[in-house]
Amino acid sequence: MILKRISILNYKNLEQVELMFSPKLNCFLGQNGMGKTNLLDAVYFLSFCKSAGNPIDSQNIRHDADFFVIQGFYEAADGTPEEVYCGMKRRQKKQFKRNKKEYTRLSDHIGFLPLVMVSPADTELIAGGSEGRRRFMDVVISQYDKEYLDALIRYNKALAQRNILLKSEKPVEDELFAVWEEMMAKAGEVVYRKREAFVNEFIPIFQSFYSFISQDREQVGLSYRSHARDASLLEVLRESRERDRIMGFSLKGIHKDDLEMLLGDFPIKREGSQGQNKTYLVALKLAQFDFLHRAGNTVPLLLLDDIFDKLDASRVEQIVKLVAGDSFGQIFITDTNRDHLDKILHKVGGDYRMFRVDQGMVFEMQEGEI
Repeated sequence: MILKRISILNYKNLEQVELMFSPKLNCFLGQNGMGKTNLLDAVYFLSFCKSAGNPIDSQNIRHDADFFVIQGFYEAADGTPEEVYCGMKRRQKKQFKRNKKEYTRLSDHIGFLPLVMVSPADTELIAGGSEGRRRFMDVVISQYDKEYLDALIRYNKALAQRNILLKSEKPVEDELFAVWEEMMAKAGEVVYRKREAFVNEFIPIFQSFYSFISQDREQVGLSYRSHARDASLLEVLRESRERDRIMGFSLKGIHKDDLEMLLGDFPIKREGSQGQNKTYLVALKLAQFDFLHRAGNTVPLLLLDDIFDKLDASRVEQIVKLVAGDSFGQIFITDTNRDHLDKILHKVGGDYRMFRVDQGMVFEMQEGEI
């Protein structure tokens, strides 16, 4: 899928933007805080029905505006045009449409426009809690497996109901707990099996990308941890119920799964340098791209937001070789450093567009400026 044109009104600091894109490489140059990331985030929104950085939709409306609109005009591999629209007014529900027909469930749109974004916020995958690492798995698997997304939604709804019972100050009958626990266990087992299968298949792909970027300087790994591995999920939930009542929330379940990130045999969170951490994250996301490409019929969009910071010249060179190759489809890349973009343009050749971003305004740069 190729994004041929985007129209943006009042999204974050972008008041009015109309851009035509190259089917291969699109570069956005500008200082920090000018709106480069917001532009990529608008593209992300069209794929995931939400912002990558702020899940509260109303806070993405530009200050002093009453609404935002993002429209993307795409072209499928067979030439079929596709139009995706998102609009939201303050204090109203957002609208999401494909070819002018509104979705009844936003989850039906997930996976239609597969996309991978690499950004500075990815540092939380290593430094943050397990929630971000679960979200990483969810974002990948949900884009190619509808059964997984449905099971995850059912599990989270049942979990919310069980937590309400756990917080109740009045006595709750065991039968009520049993109803929600059985729903959690049934949906949770599906999620667990699919996460485990994904991680097992994903690890060698990820390791090959890391090996290429680092030129075999270090070994890395991933280890998936889940309560569902220890026993049946229903048994785990039943055994934990009394303690959960004391705490007021569910201590065990697949909502506590984690993905341990390893440098050698040790957690990279503890052992990794800034350059190793950045290499790890870039390799993780490029592997995510490769995995989605193999799993689906559509080449995902690749969004690279300021990815060269904290990397030495040799690692930058290896990433440039990767993204300039034929393995990737349409790429959107931002940087404050002109040299990085020039290296990529030199490798790619003529099929690109370069844009300058300044105070929420976007200007295409002509050949002379480039």
